[in-house]
Amino acid sequence: MKENSKETILILHNIRSAHNVGSIFRTADAAGISRVYLSGYTPTPLDRFNRVQKDIAKTALGAEKTIPWESIKELTKLFTKLKREHVAIIAIEQGVRAVDYKKVKAPTRSAFIVGNEVRGLHRSVLKHCDIIAEIPMKGKKESLNVAVATGIGLFRMRNI
Repeated sequence: MKENSKETILILHNIRSAHNVGSIFRTADAAGISRVYLSGYTPTPLDRFNRVQKDIAKTALGAEKTIPWESIKELTKLFTKLKREHVAIIAIEQGVRAVDYKKVKAPTRSAFIVGNEVRGLHRSVLKHCDIIAEIPMKGKKESLNVAVATGIGLFRMRNI
């Protein structure tokens, strides 16, 4: 990412469902995300044999072909790179350090990170985040689907 760039990136960490990954790609395209990083065991649009992952393609509807993406092994190396480039890292997650997502206005240079459908983002990941933004729950369920939460968070915090 260039120093004066207004690009916004998205990091998907340990997402297990290919359907969620595809849905997030589609939302990322609609939100103008410039790059997606896939880390941990998050499935990628192409498998290790360079074959199309049909479940991702089905829900992404081509967005996986229009947004640059990269599978990364070392999440901490990406965090170091982003910090060096003065990119704010924003987790969409619940937690004691979390602030209401409606109070967050993403800086021009931002990277959003979302995590596992059940466990969310681990503390070791959250410690690298500049902001932890939480979507308050009004009902009986404790959380939203990760793809839904990503869409709500991106569109609200980026003021789209």
